[in-house]
Amino acid sequence: MTTLVRRAAALCALAASSLALAACGSTEPGEAPRPAPSAPSASAAAPSRPPTLAPGPAGLTPVFEHGPRAGGRTVALTFDADMTADQGPRAAAGERFDNPGLIATLRKLEVPATVFMTGRWAEEYPDAARSIGQDPRFEIANHSYSHYAFTDDCYGLPTVPEERMRSDVERAYAAFREAGVPDPMPYFRFPGGCYDKAALEALTAAGVTAVQWDVVSGDAFATDADAVARQVLDGVEPGSVVVMHCTRSAAPVTEEAVRTIVPELRKQGYRFVKVSELIGAANGRR
Repeated sequence: MTTLVRRAAALCALAASSLALAACGSTEPGEAPRPAPSAPSASAAAPSRPPTLAPGPAGLTPVFEHGPRAGGRTVALTFDADMTADQGPRAAAGERFDNPGLIATLRKLEVPATVFMTGRWAEEYPDAARSIGQDPRFEIANHSYSHYAFTDDCYGLPTVPEERMRSDVERAYAAFREAGVPDPMPYFRFPGGCYDKAALEALTAAGVTAVQWDVVSGDAFATDADAVARQVLDGVEPGSVVVMHCTRSAAPVTEEAVRTIVPELRKQGYRFVKVSELIGAANGRR
């Protein structure tokens, strides 16, 4: 656990600042609703549940860091949507936290990805949240409602009281539903990557798998896209989960870095997948 927190340091330096990162997205109109069938088909398969990990010791919320190292070269790019609960005035003043250019690049390159989105961001940009959520190339997972820390002393972030941790997660899911996100995943990423046993206990009833990472991109506040790309390329192993960001204001070179990372990893034989596929490979479908 201590190792995970150290590994999160590069990411959490961003969280400690007053600049909160937010998800990238576009505002494409949603697809027209499909007509309901007149009667269910006897052969129709029931929707499958997203894969999750089994509870940890004493039923604690399980923690996923990376997929299997054997069995194929797969890698998951993940993008944190770190708009905090107190960022409304800045958004109202015209600051943009989205990065439609990055999401367009992911679509053009046909790269699946997982976006860990805060509920506050979904409230601010419901059209973009819906666009990402309705695109089968992507999946939306939970990054809390507030982006406040779930432990004390987490890089200067305000702290969610233990008795409100579960409701903060559930409030994010409610914001996703309100925005029209059809199927948010039962995955949760702790703000700042900070957690302890009490936080894992608090979220047990929420039924989520906590998702960390094993590769920090270093894209937060970076100005050298080549350096970001090199850090990712040097760190990736089969089954890796890469943490990145998608906001024009605080991660301005991420799109450029992705345009280097994707073809290079493909040249090395890697296949890009969503986090759900890595979890499914690690523990089967549950």
